[in-house]
Amino acid sequence: MKSSPEKIRAPRNRTLVLSASEEAFYRQRLLHLKSKVAPRDVESKTINQDLFEALDYLPDSFVDLLFVDPPYNLTKSFNSNVFRERSTEEYESWLESWFPKLLRALRPTASVYLCGDWRSSSAIHRIAEKYLRVRNRITWEREKGRGAKQNWKNCSEDIWFCTMSDDYVFNVDAVKLKRRVIAPYTDSNGEPKDWETTDEGGYRLTHPSNIWTDLSVPFWSMPENTDHPTQKPEKLLAKIILASSNSGSMVLDPFAGSGTTSVVAKKLDRKFVGIEIDTSYCCLAEKRLALAEEDASIQGYSDGVFRERNFLQNQNVVSRKIRSHEHHDSENTNQL
Repeated sequence: MKSSPEKIRAPRNRTLVLSASEEAFYRQRLLHLKSKVAPRDVESKTINQDLFEALDYLPDSFVDLLFVDPPYNLTKSFNSNVFRERSTEEYESWLESWFPKLLRALRPTASVYLCGDWRSSSAIHRIAEKYLRVRNRITWEREKGRGAKQNWKNCSEDIWFCTMSDDYVFNVDAVKLKRRVIAPYTDSNGEPKDWETTDEGGYRLTHPSNIWTDLSVPFWSMPENTDHPTQKPEKLLAKIILASSNSGSMVLDPFAGSGTTSVVAKKLDRKFVGIEIDTSYCCLAEKRLALAEEDASIQGYSDGVFRERNFLQNQNVVSRKIRSHEHHDSENTNQL
């Protein structure tokens, strides 16, 4: 994940990259399992290994939350590793070759989130139904996407929410969304009904739904951005981790990529284990984990509340309107 000398980035580009010396340094922190280990041996670590090799060595019943973001059923390059598109039946067989083995590592109260797109989602659903209790399917708007002349633009992805049993964690109050009030209903006394007034306008906290439109895919001006081709937003992981785990819980990501799940788990006071076959991505994850010790902020989440996309931008617009209105009122008063 080193920045190529030929790749010139714009001055304001905040994409996180590795120097050769940084990669050499962070390599020393990575694990490679050769035998069965205890939970303490892998706690808050990055395992640099093929998942098929690492599976047999993971501890039993130590994970509270499993987040799985496998390669989707399309041809995609991940540095030197390439996943190739296959038939739906073949993709389903590939999922079944490793997914059931992961379940041994889960506690009976664990929750599981499985990511996919329209090509892979049906196969994922069938595998999930076979081994878990499927609770819901989240669809999130991936606002990036290429237009198509003979098809609909593809700008959404799915996440299947499942549990091991009927005894599971779901902290609904931790994942409410602060939304601007469009229809400001009031009671008989003229007081706000289920919403509050602020200097920036009227807002209400709404229950989380299975349609997520408040996420921004990481891009060049965001400090969480990396060159990983399928990086998930930190805000997305924050929703899942806060909803389906408690402080001190163990979170496992078997396709860790550049480490977003581990980083957000750390920021939210959870334990974590990330497994990733690509060494450069593992080192990048370790760099992000080190940076998280100094900055635990998550874009779009603050003061225990999730906010709509472009909240600050909208807030500034409203603030300017309020200041303009106050200035106008002041001018009118001076003229009286």
